[in-house]
Amino acid sequence: CRDPSTGFFCYAQGYSTHFFCIASFLWTTTIAFTLHRTVVRHKTDVEDMEAMFHLYVWGTSLVMTVIRSMGNDHRHLGGAWCSSQTGRSKKAYHFITFYVPLWGAILYNGFTYFQVIRMLNNATRMAEGMSDRASDGRPDMKALNRWGYYPLILIGSWTFGTLNVIHDLIEPGHKIFWLSVLHVGTAALMGLFNSIAYGLNSSVRRAISERLDLFCPERLQRWLPANSAKSRSTGQESELVSLKVQDEH
Repeated sequence: CRDPSTGFFCYAQGYSTHFFCIASFLWTTTIAFTLHRTVVRHKTDVEDMEAMFHLYVWGTSLVMTVIRSMGNDHRHLGGAWCSSQTGRSKKAYHFITFYVPLWGAILYNGFTYFQVIRMLNNATRMAEGMSDRASDGRPDMKALNRWGYYPLILIGSWTFGTLNVIHDLIEPGHKIFWLSVLHVGTAALMGLFNSIAYGLNSSVRRAISERLDLFCPERLQRWLPANSAKSRSTGQESELVSLKVQDEH
C-alpha cells in the first residue's frame, strides 16, 4: 500500500491549506484599509484598488507558501495525511510564514479599528453639539462596531495555535495534549465565529425564533431572549395603544 504522506494529495492539501488560510485573514486587512482610507483619510478611490487588493492577498499568500516549502522536506509538508513536521528549522519556517503575518494582520486590524472608531466618535460628538438629535449616528456606529469582531475572532481562533507552535519551538520533543486539542479546535471554529458575528442579524434571529415557536414548549419559550424581546415589544405596543385611546378621549 502506498504511503499517503508522500503522494500528490499530501502536497496539494498542505500547500492549499497554508495558501488559503493566509488569504483568509489578509482579506480582513483590505477591509480595514478600506475603512481607514474612507473614514479617516476621506478618500473615495477605494473602488479603483480592487486589482491591487487581489495582487496583495494572492501574491503574499503565494510568497509565504513558497517560502515555507523551501524549509520543508516534502514528506513533512503538513496536513491530515502527511507526517508532522520535525525539527526546529521547519517549525520556524512555519511560524514565520504563517503566524507572523497572522499577528501582523491582527495588530493592523485592531489599530485601524480604534482609529476609525475614534474618528467617528469625535464626529458624533460634534454633531450632537450642533443638533438636538443625538441618536442620528448611532445605527451607523452599531453597524461599524461589528467590524471590530474581525481582530477578536482571529485572536480567539489562533491564540492557542500560536502558543502551541511557540512551545514546539522551545521544546520540540515535548507535546502538550490539551494545548494541541485547543489549537485544532479553536482554529476549526473560526468559520462558526464569523457566522455568529456577521450572519446572526435581527432577521436571522427572528426566523430562528419563529421556528422555535413551532417546536419548543411554552415553558421553554419564556426563557428565550428572542421571546423576551418580543414580549417587551408587545408591551410597548400595548402602551402606545392605551395612550392613543386616552388621547382620543
